[in-house]
Amino acid sequence: MNLSPKSAKSAKNVSFAVVGSGGAGAITAGSILLEAAGKSGWHGLLNRSVGPQIRGGEAAALVRLSTRPAFCMSREFHILVAIDWKNADRFIGSMPVAPGGLVIADPAAGEPPAALREGDCTIVECPIGELAKSIKGGRPNMICVGLVAQLTGLPVDTVMQVVASKLLSKGADAIAASDACIEAGVAAAAGFGATFHLGAPEASDKTRWLITGNEAVGLGAMRGGVQFAAAYPITPATEVLEYLAPALAGIGGALVQAEDELASINMIIGASYGGRPSITATSGPGLSLMMESLGLAAAAEVPIVVIDVMRAGPSTGIATKSEQSDLNIAVHGFHGDAPHVVIAPLSVADCLFTAQWSVHIAETLQSPVIVLSDQSIGQAHVLIDRPADVTFLTRRKTYEPSAETYLRYAVTADGVSPMSIPGQAGGQYTADGLTHTERGTPSSTAKAQREQMDKRLHKIESFDFGDHWGACEGSGDTVILTWGSLTGAAREAIDELHEDGIDARLIALRQISPFPARALQEALQGARRVLVVEQSHSGQFYRYVRSQIDLPYDINRLNREGPTVIGPDEIASSIRDWKSQ
Repeated sequence: MNLSPKSAKSAKNVSFAVVGSGGAGAITAGSILLEAAGKSGWHGLLNRSVGPQIRGGEAAALVRLSTRPAFCMSREFHILVAIDWKNADRFIGSMPVAPGGLVIADPAAGEPPAALREGDCTIVECPIGELAKSIKGGRPNMICVGLVAQLTGLPVDTVMQVVASKLLSKGADAIAASDACIEAGVAAAAGFGATFHLGAPEASDKTRWLITGNEAVGLGAMRGGVQFAAAYPITPATEVLEYLAPALAGIGGALVQAEDELASINMIIGASYGGRPSITATSGPGLSLMMESLGLAAAAEVPIVVIDVMRAGPSTGIATKSEQSDLNIAVHGFHGDAPHVVIAPLSVADCLFTAQWSVHIAETLQSPVIVLSDQSIGQAHVLIDRPADVTFLTRRKTYEPSAETYLRYAVTADGVSPMSIPGQAGGQYTADGLTHTERGTPSSTAKAQREQMDKRLHKIESFDFGDHWGACEGSGDTVILTWGSLTGAAREAIDELHEDGIDARLIALRQISPFPARALQEALQGARRVLVVEQSHSGQFYRYVRSQIDLPYDINRLNREGPTVIGPDEIASSIRDWKSQ
């Protein structure tokens, strides 16, 4: 069996899924294959699909390999390999096999789900479990590695090198067993008569990174100068903390695992008050708990960064799936008028820049900054070209001792006042959530309230965010307007439309609040149609944009709740259908 015409058109991209119950090693298999692809010059990414259980449950590695940079996961998969079918009914509908695709099933693991048996694909039986048992120390997931390597054309020696590097601590016997399993998988797949080989990678002399969005956030925060972190583990943000814990220790900083989200944000407020740039990471439920303390940081003008890796809500929702539905609480969740900054990375690679920029903004403005990442980029493993180094002239405006009375909250031209460090002679002041005078003394006067609120608003609104407010790409009078993680899908939709002779351009917002009204209006010049794309049930982004600027265009929107992420094909189809009307 060779590629069908539809699959052949996708020679620049090959997608596969490895599925199994929790602990079967499906995600490990996908990670090995992705890393081997990167060492062979290809691009790609891996998303994982897991259930809400702490242990067990379902698990799947969703992998896309590409000859060029890949920004989002494919909607359909050329290959699906099942270690077992336990709990597969919970997620199999979210990984459809492409027409002409191949499903590899172990007959001893039961019958494939009806959705696959009734689909336009070929099901091939392979005794994955028996093959693994025939090899001393063999594991079924390593058989799957060999199967996929053969079918996609990944160099087997490179795959084995990756496996050896991961099993080095387990000894030569473990490595030999894995190699034997891979060889057995290769031999089995050679008998299928199927080929889904990826095209030759584009030549590049750039250093390639394999990184997750959460790791990139941690690295970016440290490049920005963060020295302290406190957080309570929560899916899907925990990997930010796992990265920061050893990394901060290596530079003399520290991470504290707090007892809950309230403690963690108050810890970073205290650390920042003491002069250390500080950060926490959480998800929607944790962000809700932090709101009162975020208001404290705004009122006391203490710089902090909160990374919110969004997941499907409300409440606990679907903790392991992605959504963009924390926008409203991030922008409007503070009680009272508490100006602050909300920004969102546009890709895994952009997580590094955005996190570094967020620290710069927080330290410069002495303000809380919320960074809205999400599960789809936070936990995605992506092969990217090494991002360029960026330098911000970050410097917190600090108090210089003088004979004059220290006014911590002095009204200045830019709204930012010098901040003393505890223990500085003459630098004493009161920092709390009460309305206060310029000196910091609590006050209940209308004058103090207005003066300080004007000051805090002015420093945010007058700050020059420059060209970092968003990304503008392409040409034409049709615009795809989106934000955050859906930027990648929009980019690929524009490429797909361009191949069909349809011009469209992308506008993606990185700066969410304060809203970049003037920059966006300039970017929209010449537009006739605007498609607003977002991953929320109620259209939070669409309604937010409409509340900030007039959109005198033909407007349409594509929005949906999680967990199924909006893909490039949906965006492109929406544009095609719209233009044909």
